[in-house]
Order: sequence, then structure tokens, then C-alpha cells
Amino acid sequence: MASVLITAIKRLTITAAPTRVYSSVTNSVATVSNSSLDVTKKEWMFPPAYTKPREVWIENMDSVEEKKLGLFELHPTVFASVPRIDLIHRNVTWQRKYRWISWAHTKTRAEVRGGGKKPWPQKGLGRARHGSIRSPLFRGGGVIHGPRSGTTHFYMLPFHQRIYGLTSTLSAKLAQDDLHLIKNLELPSDEPEFLKDLIENRNWGPSVLFVDDTDIAPRNITVATDALPHVNIMPVYGLNVYSMLKHDTLVLTLAAAERIEERILLLLHAITKDKEAPFKLDQV
Repeated sequence: MASVLITAIKRLTITAAPTRVYSSVTNSVATVSNSSLDVTKKEWMFPPAYTKPREVWIENMDSVEEKKLGLFELHPTVFASVPRIDLIHRNVTWQRKYRWISWAHTKTRAEVRGGGKKPWPQKGLGRARHGSIRSPLFRGGGVIHGPRSGTTHFYMLPFHQRIYGLTSTLSAKLAQDDLHLIKNLELPSDEPEFLKDLIENRNWGPSVLFVDDTDIAPRNITVATDALPHVNIMPVYGLNVYSMLKHDTLVLTLAAAERIEERILLLLHAITKDKEAPFKLDQV
């Protein structure tokens, strides 16, 4: 029985359509055969030393049905690093606090109404010396070291913790199959139902974040996302950890993926000690 199966498999010939592979460096499209899938290598300024690039399918947006347009290489330092949950948590805490202003307010003894008269004489009654009934020792008096309105909780997270927070979140999204690549944001229709059916058909959801390299999006996708509160568009310069975690699926255009790689790799390999030195405090 085993020999019959082996003979049948040897006679079986499988033919597949050629695959188109996009390169971010040469801007060319290479056609490869079904025998060996050769991906056009990207010439990064800082090539990976110990790990291989991650290959991701490029998906279409012109129809609800999913089509594979080609393969795209992602730098492993940016999209395949070890996710640091602690750094992701620090980034989320930082983002939630830097825009938080506390308006809680308490009055001091100078702001509480009343208490202008001395409650009893200084001497002669054997009682403690008090000058006002609005002292913090009295009921209804002022509050010591209470919260004052307009208190900001802003603080600056260290530079490399912000960078590694982005790489950890992008790597976690790719590992969980929640990161997808598309050629551009062009849609054939501005109907919200088309985009909703596309998301449901490809299991992108329920919330989706589209990221492009520019803040000027095509008209069809902006009109379609206006009626879908769980679908948002963001330029690449506004990409952050909190927004990526808030959405279940992250969809990047090819230009946005290249821009993210270029910027993060440049910042990771830049020497910033001389620029940071004037801003550091001298600790004696």
C-alpha cells in the first residue's frame, strides 16, 4: 500500500501561478517560479546579523475576497524582536498619564470661609491656644497638603524605552497574526458595508487600525471609516503603543512599513550621548 502511494505522489505534478515579490529598495517586481520562492533581498542600512528577515504576504483591498499580491520582507530587529511586556506596560502607563490633568481641589485655611475671630482668649481659660476655628485642627477647617486643581501627571519616558516599546508591540502583533500589509489604502467604494464585509471576511477585527505614510488618506476609505467607530486611520508619525493595543488588527501600507523600519533602525543605531549630555543633571 505504501509503495502505491509513493508511486502516485511521484506522478503527481502541481503547477502554480507565478508569485510577485515586491522590493522596497529597487522598486521592482520580481517574478519567481513555483520550484523555489526567491524573495528579492532588501538592502537595509543596518542589515540583520543573526536572524532572517520575516516574510509577510501583501494583501489586496480592491475586493472582499483575499488575494495574495506578493511577499514583503520585514526587518527582524523591528518586527521580530522579543516582546518585552514590562516595556509595553510602561509605555501604556506613560501615555495614559501624560495627558491626564487632575482637577481635584481642596482649600487651605486661608481660603475657607469664616474664622476671622479668635475663638477664645489666649490665656485664662486653661484651653489650648488657637487663633482661628478654620485651622486644620478644627472640623470644617482647611486641608493640609491636599490636592490642588490643575495638577499635571506628565513625565518623560526614557528614549530607548519608547523605541523598544514600539518594537515589542509590532513584534507581538506579527507573532499573533494581527499585522497585515496592503499596497495602499485605495478602495473601490466608499460604502461602509464594503469595508465591514472585507474586515469580517478576513477576520480583521473587531477593531482595525490602518496606518499610512502620510496624513492625507484617499476619499473612499475616509468616508467608509466615518461610519465605523471601531475602524481608524493614522499616519505613520503618530503610531504609538497605546493605539496598537487598543485595536485588534494593525494594517500597514508598504510605504508605512518601510518608513517604520527606516526610522526605528536609524534611532536604534544612532549615537545620542553627545546630544543628551547637556540635558543631564550633575549628581554630586
